[in-house]
Amino acid sequence: MLVNNVWGGDMFTEWGRTLWEHSLDRGLRLLHQGVDTHLITSHHALPLMIRRPGGLVVEMTDGKAIDGDYRESVFYDLVKVSVIRLAQAQASELRPHRGAAVAVTPGWLRSERMLDAYGVTEPTWRDGVARDPHFCITESPHYVGRGVAALVADAEAARFSGRTLSSADLAAEYGVTGVDGTRPDFARYYAEVMAPGRPAGDQGFR
Repeated sequence: MLVNNVWGGDMFTEWGRTLWEHSLDRGLRLLHQGVDTHLITSHHALPLMIRRPGGLVVEMTDGKAIDGDYRESVFYDLVKVSVIRLAQAQASELRPHRGAAVAVTPGWLRSERMLDAYGVTEPTWRDGVARDPHFCITESPHYVGRGVAALVADAEAARFSGRTLSSADLAAEYGVTGVDGTRPDFARYYAEVMAPGRPAGDQGFR
């Protein structure tokens, strides 16, 4: 398997700036960090993978690139959509070798960078709601990690080839949970709570 999660582009993203306002140098660096790196990795790894049938590529992205789901930065948006398209392309190219490729997106991920930004740790993450009440719906990296592990262990994983799956999709399919034993569904929370401007609260979304 190849789980391709090369990134490091957050620090180059200028949120809320138009294409012409965003630093071009920083934007192109973001594309390099998030797209070129994935292409380079797959270019070198796939010849090893196709030596035996049943290989799986997991391209980590952010969101499902649903029509109209613009990510508030042209460059960031291009990276995450490109990674999804890369998974689809690899699914097609791996098919004759009995391999598969999928894109996987976490929800609002409590990465180390995110924990630092909110001044919390994993054991105290709920204190982050003082800064943003919607932080209640965040999820540990273990959640999507367990989902990916279950996907890789699935002998029939190729049925998902070419698709984009969320951590919540994987949890529903394989019954995995986060470290707190819950199954947060950020996409549904965003659609039903955040987008309409309703009060924060994760009850019924875990």
